[in-house]
Amino acid sequence: MSRQCVLTAHKANCIKRRMASRLREVILPLYSTLVRPHLENCVQVWKDVDLLERVQRRATKMIRGLEHLSCEDRLRELGLFSLEKRRLWGDLIMAFQYLKGAYRRDGEGLFVRKCSDRTRGNSFKLKEGRFRLDIRKKLFTVRAVRHWKRLPREAVDAPSLEVFKTRLDGAVSNLV
Repeated sequence: MSRQCVLTAHKANCIKRRMASRLREVILPLYSTLVRPHLENCVQVWKDVDLLERVQRRATKMIRGLEHLSCEDRLRELGLFSLEKRRLWGDLIMAFQYLKGAYRRDGEGLFVRKCSDRTRGNSFKLKEGRFRLDIRKKLFTVRAVRHWKRLPREAVDAPSLEVFKTRLDGAVSNLV
């Protein structure tokens, strides 16, 4: 995976060296179609997310007029999420699909529902496992459960995946 991260970063840097224009109308579509898919491909399992985040920071800094803004402000101005938020977004969508029965056979027992009579937050709480090893804390189920319980009730109770995605867009910016 580390080699794939380095190759992806190299592809992005090649685009930067070959582009003379620094206009948003040119850079953003190129970045969105040629670089971002490589950055997001398997971002759930990559270890070198910092390297990929640097690629994204450099790409957004290339755009004329946004150089002086912080990375978060540039991403907000361009309507993009950081890779960390995209990873969280993907995790929560996958968890929603598992919980709604999309992967009934494969996902059986993946998440354990927590019995609770507390009314704070959403009503569909998941049980978080306890591990002694730090490496387990990066597993999909642990990452998803940690953020799932912080989702608003209207997102968790969404009737369909499309509705969940639209409600999740607003919630993700507050989670990370």
